[in-house]
Amino acid sequence: MPSTLTESTDPYCLRPGEAAELLHGHPWRRFVALGDSVVEGMCEPTPGYPDVQWVDRVAAELTTVRPELAYRNLGRRGLRAHQVRATQLAPALAFAPDLALVVCGGNDAFHPAYDAAAVDVELTAMITALRDVGADVITVGMFDVSHSPAVPEHLRAGLRERMRRLSAHTATLAERLGTVHVHLTDHPLTADPTLYSTDGRHGSARSDAIATTETLRALCLAPSPHRPGPAPVTGDQEVSVTEPGVS
Repeated sequence: MPSTLTESTDPYCLRPGEAAELLHGHPWRRFVALGDSVVEGMCEPTPGYPDVQWVDRVAAELTTVRPELAYRNLGRRGLRAHQVRATQLAPALAFAPDLALVVCGGNDAFHPAYDAAAVDVELTAMITALRDVGADVITVGMFDVSHSPAVPEHLRAGLRERMRRLSAHTATLAERLGTVHVHLTDHPLTADPTLYSTDGRHGSARSDAIATTETLRALCLAPSPHRPGPAPVTGDQEVSVTEPGVS
């Protein structure tokens, strides 16, 4: 059954004014995104939710607080991890970012021959290079797309194991390399069919709204030397924060 929620009534989305509180005084001036179609933006429209993809929404919220923010999205659909590194790392470094988002490996994990160690090498190289030039790096464990109704039943178990292995490996790298990590794989709604597109590979506008919420909350809460603090709470206001939770 389709959801009757809208973004304004969805308890898993940002409440009015929360983005400004979370990003109050943030230091970032140059934001670059590297990755596959998840980063490029392939979300399927959902009634009641803006038709704006996740990374663009994050950039828009950052820009609202700091209007001079420069943003570049290098994401391209269909790329595997080694192709993201080969085609996007150099232009990302040339952009001189102080904030970067790296999401890839989903296209690798869609294949039964997924090589987790090889994807780890590519992610490590990109994250390390970006950290070495002073950028804070966001990594993500994506929603488990094996729950999409469009994924054939006989493929679900294998895809679920590979997607969760990718997520676990990415989380381990995040801890070791000091990234701002957004964990969506175990989000309470990861099995909700309204989060997925009809192509069996991507998300919906609802999932992008939720991913935006969790990304902004992670940027605020993560133990980064450049972590912004929320705006002061006054009167009866409360800052509501939840725990943070394919291609």
